[in-house]
Amino acid sequence: MRVLLIGSGGREHALAWKISKSPEVTELICAPGNAGIALEPKVTILPVATADLEQLVDLAKEQKPDLVVVGPEQPLAIGLVDRLDELGIKTFGPKLKGAQLEGSKVFAKELMQRHKIPTADFGVFSQFDQALDFVKAKPGDWVVKADGLAAGKGVLMCSGVEQAEQALKQVMLDRAFGDAGERVVIESTLLGEEASCIAISDGRDILMMASSQDHKRALDGDQGLNTGGMGAYSPAPALDAAMEKTVTEKVLRPLVAGMAAEGIDFKGIIYAGIMITPDGPQVLEFNVRLGDPETQPLLMRLKSDLVPVMLAAIDGKLGSVSLEWDTRPSVCVVMAAGGYPESYQKGKPITGLGQAAKMQDVVVFHAGTSKKDNQIVTSGGRVLGVTALGDDIRQAVDRVYAATQVINFDGAHYRTDIAHRALARLS
Repeated sequence: MRVLLIGSGGREHALAWKISKSPEVTELICAPGNAGIALEPKVTILPVATADLEQLVDLAKEQKPDLVVVGPEQPLAIGLVDRLDELGIKTFGPKLKGAQLEGSKVFAKELMQRHKIPTADFGVFSQFDQALDFVKAKPGDWVVKADGLAAGKGVLMCSGVEQAEQALKQVMLDRAFGDAGERVVIESTLLGEEASCIAISDGRDILMMASSQDHKRALDGDQGLNTGGMGAYSPAPALDAAMEKTVTEKVLRPLVAGMAAEGIDFKGIIYAGIMITPDGPQVLEFNVRLGDPETQPLLMRLKSDLVPVMLAAIDGKLGSVSLEWDTRPSVCVVMAAGGYPESYQKGKPITGLGQAAKMQDVVVFHAGTSKKDNQIVTSGGRVLGVTALGDDIRQAVDRVYAATQVINFDGAHYRTDIAHRALARLS
């Protein structure tokens, strides 16, 4: 079968790496892909932008794939799955109504409120003065969130009224995140340990993936600015079997049932960002696609062929398939461009990729890379997702950092404490 994969990041490279291993797949077309994806077997790269709905639809019409896999959130939020469904093309990912779960934080919070899914108290505002009055009325710690898509950066943690006011100005007045900031959600800060709980839905049933934990802040010790993610590992000890069962029964099943009751046939990925608090799990956010960089360690651990599982979800037959996982943990460290998540330079030559690829149980997934004059160079903020398996979490961490040390590009920076929470549990 021929598969069309939409996207160009580290998540999409991990998906391309996994999908290309499927014996069912004869050709994998990636649009627009990246320099690393182009090196995978069975891959054809076609330079179509993920934000161009009409070009993506035309591409699908021309290529007539047996399956389309949508990696990033933007094509989902502009209705790509709806258009392809009208053409009779099987597509893994939710339609526009379901994609609102990530595309609008207001939609998600109000949906959770209606279906009694545990989440932080919140307020919704489209006027700056009203939003400011809200935080002044209850001084404390707040999280200010742009309503729309902001590439994982539209969430601002605020300690006290002064920081909250600055965040509101940034989002609502300065429009740091563009139209995504037309409305904001202000919610109380939740304290605990965060984990990523990812499941596949066919609109009725769910199939859990292994647990993982992301590292959002740019700097060691969870300091610095929020990013799209600086590293991840799987499994996450905080999401043990008992906690996973609680999240499944109190969050994921009520969510799928609630959407179905409201006429949303959700087929695809449900990613629940969970804060594990003393009062139990609380939802921080929902995404409607695999996380990046969580996908990299997850797919390193996944032993099953992913293609039949995606097809089962599309056909409403998720109950007929299962997932088998490598028991070994996996760790991903993101190597980013100097300056990320703020301004950064592109076009820096990358060396050491071949040496890293020869290391045991190591895969280097490309994110922001391209090819120039026969040389792989940087082309984005998050450049590479260096990922390794280990017999235990310590070995996985040691392997991944050994690999990062042989890769170089001007200005490269990465966190040196990925998986620190898991390691702390060993002491």
